[in-house]
Amino acid sequence: MEQAPETLNRKQIGRWIAIGVVAAAIVALGVVILQTDVHPRTDDASVRANYIEIAPEVSGRLVELPVKDNAFVKKGDLLFEIDPRPYEYALQQALSDQEALEQQIIDAKRRIAAQNSAAEAALAGVHSSRTGVKTAGSTIDVAKATVSRAQATVAAAEAQLKFATNNLHRIEPLLQKQYVTVEQIDQANTAVRVAQGNYDEAQAALAQSQAQLAQSILRQQEADSAAAESQAKLGQAIHTIDTVDTLMSERPGKAAKVDSARLDLERCRVVAPFNAYVNNMNISIGEYAHPGTPLFTLIDTRTWWVVANYRESKVKNIAIGSHVDVYLMGHPDRRFNGIVESIGYGVFPEDGAVTGGLPNIERTLNWVHLSTRFPVRVRVQDPDPDLFRIGATALTIVR
Repeated sequence: MEQAPETLNRKQIGRWIAIGVVAAAIVALGVVILQTDVHPRTDDASVRANYIEIAPEVSGRLVELPVKDNAFVKKGDLLFEIDPRPYEYALQQALSDQEALEQQIIDAKRRIAAQNSAAEAALAGVHSSRTGVKTAGSTIDVAKATVSRAQATVAAAEAQLKFATNNLHRIEPLLQKQYVTVEQIDQANTAVRVAQGNYDEAQAALAQSQAQLAQSILRQQEADSAAAESQAKLGQAIHTIDTVDTLMSERPGKAAKVDSARLDLERCRVVAPFNAYVNNMNISIGEYAHPGTPLFTLIDTRTWWVVANYRESKVKNIAIGSHVDVYLMGHPDRRFNGIVESIGYGVFPEDGAVTGGLPNIERTLNWVHLSTRFPVRVRVQDPDPDLFRIGATALTIVR
């Protein structure tokens, strides 16, 4: 039975429509593949941001904790305060020790000034004693010369006395024979008496000069003793002079203790270093803080990134500085602008060559050989801190 021409025409039209649809689908698929290759995209991406763990640097009981978990804080806002009283006492003690040291230095300088005066006086005494020794020596020389002259005078007087006495004894027997006169005898007696007086006077002068010599020698000995004593006092004064070097060397240590105590006191108040969100906070006022033990986490809201894992076949079409469209899974209607900041150069290998310190990107199908994915770090240029959360899923398209 033959079909009507109209029926044949409809079949041909339907066949051509089907061919056109298939061709259009193939073209659309080609365009999509081309676009995907030229503008790589992936939903294997997550939001990242810098964060720090807030840990105290001093120990103590928390007395203030004005922030709450997941709250937004501004730079400079108080996060918590540790009981400052022990550190105030420590600072006062350090300041007191520093002031005590300064007073010791002042007292030491006064004592040294007095000791220097004593040393100068002792030195003057040494000079005076040495002068006395020299004077005593000169006096001894003069006394010795006087003794020598007195001895010569005594010898002359003694000779004169012997001469007069011998002359008297020689002429006295001649008086009976009247060879000499009485007047001559009287003259001889007078000469003897005069010679005797001169001799006695010379003896007295000799005794006096010898006494003066002995006195001069005694004075020299006294001057020597005084000089030795003055020299000893000078040595003792010099030996007892202290210096402030030892005390001065303690100044940096005392100042360092004051600075350390002041720094510990300042560390009792911890403020936010930047605008951030408080996270993972599970403490209350009264908690005892330990140095280095984190209390909670601060998420830095100043800069946000998206780390997108692209297949290795797509990485060749991604360049540093390329523009990226960023969409959040929770807010697909919002488009954010990003820029490629860096491209990863290594991932955790799965061929048995285990290398630590590299990102471990798991492959979802173990029975199919999948293309390796490398992390691409995209910095978001216009983030909305109210929408961005660390770990949120994102979709990225490299333009």
